[in-house]
Amino acid sequence: MQTLRDDTFQAITSLMHQQVGLHFTDSKKPLVSSRLAPRMQHLGVSSFEDYVNMITEPVEGGDGDNGSELQVAIDLLTTNETYFFREPAHYELIEAELKRDKPKKLSVWSAAASYGDEAYSLAMLLADLQQQGRIGDNWSLVGTDISDRVLRSAVEAVYPLDRLRAVTPERLRRYCWHGEGASEGLVQIAPKLRERVRFGRLNLCHSIEDIGPFDIVLLRNVLIYFDTDTKREVVDRVLTQLKPGGLFFIGTAEGRVACNTPLQTLAPGAFRKVAG
Repeated sequence: MQTLRDDTFQAITSLMHQQVGLHFTDSKKPLVSSRLAPRMQHLGVSSFEDYVNMITEPVEGGDGDNGSELQVAIDLLTTNETYFFREPAHYELIEAELKRDKPKKLSVWSAAASYGDEAYSLAMLLADLQQQGRIGDNWSLVGTDISDRVLRSAVEAVYPLDRLRAVTPERLRRYCWHGEGASEGLVQIAPKLRERVRFGRLNLCHSIEDIGPFDIVLLRNVLIYFDTDTKREVVDRVLTQLKPGGLFFIGTAEGRVACNTPLQTLAPGAFRKVAG
């Protein structure tokens, strides 16, 4: 396997920025090389230059999403590490807001849904609140992501039990099916929750059709992949789908992102869209 030359690294990063807005500094060159090298070995591609040529065109009959090796490369270069009830303070804030407002109708968007951990965490929370009479039964969730592969996993909703380590025993019993035999150590989200969540592919760097409006939008732990200008564009684009007064969340480590949409800070990574 050849080393990743500087000009080839620039070709890869330029392509990723053009296609999905991903931004890689020069310090990420070892990461790009280590993520792509095993895939190249699997395909029998001996040089990064040949792989660049491959990902610029769909691979007919290939095993990538939509027959495109480019989508496989995108998946490899984006980290989809996640787990249920990640950053619990955000869920606590959502619960407190909903208990106060007691909405009869509620629409929520997990805009970087990955494998669905976030969307199903929210579904557990909303189902509990409905059972308590804190919200009405007219609530729904939409999860979107750039990757068809992770979305297929989200629809199947099968997870290693460790990914649900922050889920209470009561919720595990109420909302999860536990595997037995060869499936021991795996859980599947119960149908009564799965039917509440719709998943679909969406590139946040392109124009967004009117999929909202939503009362709550989560765009957590994805902005780290974008440069400053792209972050601003993505946030403003996503916020067009949030109702005035609605709640907006990004990852707590991502800080406040500059955008043209007025936001009121509620907590680290938590904001309210200013009405008017």
